[in-house]
Amino acid sequence: MSLPVISVEQMRAWERATWAAGPTEAAVIARVGEALARRALELTKPGDSLLLLAGRGHNGDDVRAMVPHLGGRAVKLIEVVAPETALPEIIRALQERPSLVVDGLFGIGLNRPLTGAWVELISALNLSDARVLAVDVPSGLDADTGEPQPVAVQAALTLTIGVPKRGLLAERAAIYVGRLEVADDVGLIPCPAQSDVQWTTANDFADFPPPRPAAGHKGTFGHAALIAGSLGYHGAAVLTARGAQRARPGLITLFTTPEVYVPVASQLQAVMVSPWTENARGRSADRFTAFLFGPGIAAENVSTSIREWFRHVWSNNPRPVIADASALDWLPDGATPAGACRVITPHPGEAARLLNNSTDDIQRDRLGSLRALSEKYGGCWVVLKGRHTLIGRNTGDVFVNSSGNNGLAQGGSGDLLAGYMTGWLAQPMMQSDPLSMLRHAVFEHGAAADRLGARRENWIVEELAEELGNSPKYAHPQSGR
Repeated sequence: MSLPVISVEQMRAWERATWAAGPTEAAVIARVGEALARRALELTKPGDSLLLLAGRGHNGDDVRAMVPHLGGRAVKLIEVVAPETALPEIIRALQERPSLVVDGLFGIGLNRPLTGAWVELISALNLSDARVLAVDVPSGLDADTGEPQPVAVQAALTLTIGVPKRGLLAERAAIYVGRLEVADDVGLIPCPAQSDVQWTTANDFADFPPPRPAAGHKGTFGHAALIAGSLGYHGAAVLTARGAQRARPGLITLFTTPEVYVPVASQLQAVMVSPWTENARGRSADRFTAFLFGPGIAAENVSTSIREWFRHVWSNNPRPVIADASALDWLPDGATPAGACRVITPHPGEAARLLNNSTDDIQRDRLGSLRALSEKYGGCWVVLKGRHTLIGRNTGDVFVNSSGNNGLAQGGSGDLLAGYMTGWLAQPMMQSDPLSMLRHAVFEHGAAADRLGARRENWIVEELAEELGNSPKYAHPQSGR
């Protein structure tokens, strides 16, 4: 299940409640050491060298607990008590270019700026360009605010303990945190802390989506309408359609501008492609179970009738509607039909434009920005894209996506996601729980990127379209026609 994103004080209270309930610090440290060792082994290969930096606190204890589980690796453990004494030894060890450095110098208890030799030590580690696995929090980073104190270790991966801490998700912390993962099975009691921000885990989707019914037919799985593509952007329409296909709705109709109809239609087989005409609006309103507007529809190329149809559908149609890319600029303020599902999918720049502020403002307060966007547009669902995409609305919990990598930062990735979400949302059996559907789609999109990244560095969006939804959990047969 999802994990709450909490403060340092909440983490301390959780630890105290755990010790009061019976588990010991020593037992939890041993479990943490095993979890860290497993991840270190996954990040290296037999014969690789590991440099372990253990401070005086519990983070250092966690690192020391790794050692018995690191068979097959050349391990060097440096106990860092006085930085002045340890620094020359660390510099010599870094010059040997270890395959992985494990940072266990400071944990979440750091509450004052580092000075002198500590700054020099952490700066030397960062300048070495070593690949670093940080324990719980990169040393020197404030786990509540995400601010360096005044320097912090720049990790490739941070394995935080129990649940994520607020500061690790701050945009300014990204350069220090790297990829964020959670070791949540280390012997602590269930987390008693409450939070309106939740970290998504793969286990959240163990029973989602539900199996397709054995007697299902095309009508069972809905009809998605995609309005996408224009001159110079026809690829966006194709990728959007490919994304929708991966969700397997019963039918997909793609409307695209007449100028690009031929190149779009020639690349698609099962998708029904139609050139947009002025009379398409009138004959299509009741055929579809979900709508997507916007991918690849450049503002200067779009006809007025498409914008008008979008506004009409958004404000009046009871079926689900997703606004993406250019359609975000056509959004009417205010209420939408009662009970109707509305979704917007801005990246930070688009969110800034919608809220009339700067991208920096959005990134400084992503949660507040999501709430404000939802409030402005009738309580709609918001998928605020970024390093950790947020999914939620103006009330209720907001969910942080935990999958994906910076390989998603390439043209067409968002088009594919928009189509994938629409393909799921078009299915009537999915419409009773749009939040789970959106979270699932975003997670699968990121997980596909992670699987590709594990195989090769220079994967492209066309490969992402092939990998999308190819999760191991889908390896069992499903019925339907």
